[in-house]
Amino acid sequence: MFGGVTVPANSTHLRKSGSRPVVYDLDEHEAENVVEEGLLHPVEADDSKGSVTAVGAASMMPSPALLWRFKVLLFLIWGFICGKVGWDSVMIMSADKRDLFLYEAFLYFNPLLLAALMVWLWGINLWFFAQGGVNYAKIFDLDQNHLTHREIWKCATWMTIIVPTSMTAYIYLYSHGEVSYAASQPVLLYAAAILVLIFPFDIFYFSSRYFFLRTLGRIVFPFQAITFADFFLADILTSMAKMFSDLERTVCRMVHRQVATIAWLEADSVCGSHSVAIPLVLVLPYLFRLNQCLRQYKDTGEKTSLLNALKYSTAVPVIFLSALKYHVFPDKWTNFYRPLWLLSGVLNSSYSFYWDVNRDWDLGGFTRIFKFNKPHLFSHMLHGRRWVYFWVIGSNLILRCTWTYKLSAHLRHNYLTVFIIAALEIFRRFQWIFFRVENEWNKMNSKSHSHLSPKEIPNDEEKLLHSVNYSV
Repeated sequence: MFGGVTVPANSTHLRKSGSRPVVYDLDEHEAENVVEEGLLHPVEADDSKGSVTAVGAASMMPSPALLWRFKVLLFLIWGFICGKVGWDSVMIMSADKRDLFLYEAFLYFNPLLLAALMVWLWGINLWFFAQGGVNYAKIFDLDQNHLTHREIWKCATWMTIIVPTSMTAYIYLYSHGEVSYAASQPVLLYAAAILVLIFPFDIFYFSSRYFFLRTLGRIVFPFQAITFADFFLADILTSMAKMFSDLERTVCRMVHRQVATIAWLEADSVCGSHSVAIPLVLVLPYLFRLNQCLRQYKDTGEKTSLLNALKYSTAVPVIFLSALKYHVFPDKWTNFYRPLWLLSGVLNSSYSFYWDVNRDWDLGGFTRIFKFNKPHLFSHMLHGRRWVYFWVIGSNLILRCTWTYKLSAHLRHNYLTVFIIAALEIFRRFQWIFFRVENEWNKMNSKSHSHLSPKEIPNDEEKLLHSVNYSV
């Protein structure tokens, strides 16, 4: 009307289905605006509906704190069930059979239990490093896909659930007469662990598994220059020597089908406590570390590497003198070899303690205990308090003295004591990691700032990792 434009009555943009035709007295420009606005408003309405739906869905999700408490509750329920089933199963056994059975059960499952403990503590190490601004990814030459402390703890959680569950199933099945099914539990557990570790596809943290296996290969075959990650992992392996010894006993009994039997008690059993394989496996981590020191001396010519190699060589007499108990007469062991074993144990513990404090931690003369001026957060959390130094040094000395017990094959039958001492050794290594990594981080920073201009520091710091000038 009046020279305006009439919009068709059947336009879907102007009316709903079933409404009357509408006629607008608009000019052509205004009509186009009306049509465009009609096209836009439904989209905005849909967006608003979507946001409302998202908010509603988020409000229906439980809070992280509530979800965490629920997981803890499930974990406690699971722990109670495993403990109750395991205890009841052990109690129905005869007293003379119970000790032998528990010794065997600990032998099969304690290597993975100790490994789970090490993974938990390593996650704590990474959390402290992240909080304190220590760039551990640069120190260990990790890629951007490296595991964080949360992912480490997730792995440790699964290990903590699966291993005790398998152990409980083993105890229950054995005590109820299902010996063949009980014997399959450790076999399935270790087979699954190996499969997860070497799985060739890009799942289960493939890059981290590859880095770990590659580093193990470099430790066993030190044909290349030694990196910080190489000797760092090798040092951790020395603290898990007892675990590898038990692992060898476990594999031996699996191969000879002696799992869930007492055949290994026989004097001529190849998997018995007198086997020469026990000291050979115990000494392997120290030989790997010794070879690394010799390779480091070949590359750098530093005499400190030879002194470090001497430290690891002092563990060899402790291990083999202990093993001689099963191959010499009792009087000769008591009067001659036992005093030598004790002397070598004292020498190894003293030398290792000195090296921890003066070399690995750079606490010569304990000067950093009384003179502290490091401003960053990590030092404030750990090294800014004198009691931390006294605790770490004192506990390190005491736990170093337990090496003699931990490395001695003739004391392995007291399985609970040995398990506790092995766990304490892992805890000692956990403490050692804090000071060792931060010491390396401080050395990297001091080298960068003393030899490079500020503009060159970010690029050249990365190159420091590829040099062989490490104090190993």
